[in-house]
Amino acid sequence: MSSKQRITLTVNQRKISTEVAPDLTLADFLHEELGLSGTKVCCGMGICKACTVAIRPHGETRLARAQACIMPVARLNQHELITIEGLANGESLNPLQEAFLKHFSFQCGYSTSGFLMGATLLIDQLRAAPIPKDQVEQAIATNLGEHICRCTGYVKYYAAIKEVILQTPGLTT
Repeated sequence: MSSKQRITLTVNQRKISTEVAPDLTLADFLHEELGLSGTKVCCGMGICKACTVAIRPHGETRLARAQACIMPVARLNQHELITIEGLANGESLNPLQEAFLKHFSFQCGYSTSGFLMGATLLIDQLRAAPIPKDQVEQAIATNLGEHICRCTGYVKYYAAIKEVILQTPGLTT
């Protein structure tokens, strides 16, 4: 029997302080404790990337990737998390979400949140280190190449992401 651990973290700009079992996964915490069901669990081993969540470790400025299906939430004490539900600004979708809709970048929708979060992490990376426009496709392939789409919607995902990167000032040189 494991004892509970007190953690404090921020999820989608909402500060949370609670006790959790040391082995509780981030996905289970998001789903069961916070009612945030947008983060999908597919493989359960952190391989498919459907459960990608952005984290900002305490004191850091850059975002990092976490696979919610295997990440113990207790390890995220004092971190900031951004889930798929945190991308929109109130009722307004962010540019990536708008582009995914425009390009119909989903079929079953199961991997969509993982692709959106992976693209969010790529855009955060490009804000810190812009790349030449002719390297955008390679950057997308490199940063999202491990994401698995069960319906093979890669072309539409990549087109939407490329459009946002090329239209967002400061991401390319």
